[in-house]
Amino acid sequence: MLAAELLAIAAFEDGRYGQAFPIFGGERRGAPVQAFVRLADEPIRLRTYIREPDYVIVQDLSLLELVDVMQGLKPGGTIIANSDGPKVDHWPDGAKVYTVPALQIANEVLGKPFLNPAMLGAFAAASEEVRLESIQEAFLKHFPGELGEKNARAVQIAYERVKGK
Repeated sequence: MLAAELLAIAAFEDGRYGQAFPIFGGERRGAPVQAFVRLADEPIRLRTYIREPDYVIVQDLSLLELVDVMQGLKPGGTIIANSDGPKVDHWPDGAKVYTVPALQIANEVLGKPFLNPAMLGAFAAASEEVRLESIQEAFLKHFPGELGEKNARAVQIAYERVKGK
């Protein structure tokens, strides 16, 4: 949920429009949660679920066994996954897949398993929908001080890994 909110804020930083919303089921606390983001160059009037996403961000590959997170992914869509490599037997045909070791980056930079910075840095690199600096600014505003700086650093590292720098 926080990642979706920060991605929408980053869109605003870029002069675009963003809309973020989660979907909660009747599950217990700690159950998988889906969050959706719309990004646009014009005001967003649509207020429905996103049934055919262009991008899917998977923070935990074990979810692939529990939920069809790829459901509706547009042909040629993009997947950004928290992984050290392609450990999934089968990604959807034609999908562009980017992996980033978000947990490793989080533990090294933040000392805690906070995946959002690395995942959003990877998203910025893979999609070019938002600028790296806008993602960093969203984290700096949400987490002022040293924690914000560490988050911005984790964003940068993931961005560079995906870009191959």
